[in-house]
Amino acid sequence: MNLANSVMLVTGGAGFIGSAFIRRVMTLHEGVKIVNLDALTYAGNVKNLQDVNDNPRYRFVRGNICLETNVTQSICIAREAFGGIDAIVHFAAESHVDRSIADPTAFLQTNIMGTEILLRQALEQSIPLFVQVSTDEVYGSLGPADPPFTEAHPLQPNSPYSASKASADMLARSYQETYGLPVIITRCSNNYGPYQYPEKFIPVMIMNALADKPLPVYGNGRNVRDWIYVEDHVDGILAALEHGLPGQVYNFGGHAEMENIQIARMILDYLGKPYSLISFVTDRLGHDWRYSMDTTKAKRELGWRPVVSFREGLRVTLDEAVSHKSISMKNNP
Repeated sequence: MNLANSVMLVTGGAGFIGSAFIRRVMTLHEGVKIVNLDALTYAGNVKNLQDVNDNPRYRFVRGNICLETNVTQSICIAREAFGGIDAIVHFAAESHVDRSIADPTAFLQTNIMGTEILLRQALEQSIPLFVQVSTDEVYGSLGPADPPFTEAHPLQPNSPYSASKASADMLARSYQETYGLPVIITRCSNNYGPYQYPEKFIPVMIMNALADKPLPVYGNGRNVRDWIYVEDHVDGILAALEHGLPGQVYNFGGHAEMENIQIARMILDYLGKPYSLISFVTDRLGHDWRYSMDTTKAKRELGWRPVVSFREGLRVTLDEAVSHKSISMKNNP
């Protein structure tokens, strides 16, 4: 796909990763046009897109992917404003594991049924490409000595969230195999960076440390995640759009495997806070032990690789959080 003057329907573009994608692609490609369909649930924030809200190449539609009329409306807006759609890039999802354990219903509805509505509309409206943005969690859990996940690893999801994403991936695959809809699936490790909603691990650790509150760490803190800076992830998706082949899966990871306890300590060190703020809490049900991504295929076929080290990305994230707190304190004496 040639990105130069392309038109994309982006779902979930007011969320953390979706908004980073929109900001990035509109900065790098001056001819790209975006229609952003987002329900603005608790994790969506139009302030994430304040740099593009007034751009004539951008349109925002408040709507839910589970409502077919909202999807068709967004497609109509893209055609009326920009002449058509070259790709759907699907970020919209319920994504917090703890919430899925407490009540899986919304995850099944949004992540599975919402994805099916999008796929069906993409097929009926002859959209040339559908990119399903997924997660490493669909692969399940690794042991300490296991090799990283490749794209050929079997799907073995262990939480309602990851099961719903695996189901969406399989639906996307089936639409290509059965109906011939061109589909690319991307799977990524844990994202982090500025503006992430404060329910995920790193922003919770930062927010609590800044407020001198306990940092809740599951179990013994030894669970391992592979961390990727959000802009590295969206660059991977852009590479998949430009160079990827329909029917393929591409893994993206930051090559930064870290124990949760290590990250908590790094954050406390940076902020000059004591380790005594760490509070070990009852482990998550079905807690996956380790994730690790083999990105050989993305490097070989897309020319992609992560460029931001974990230490540098964490520094940028922490600096933004400290700055934001300072501004908030000035505005709320």
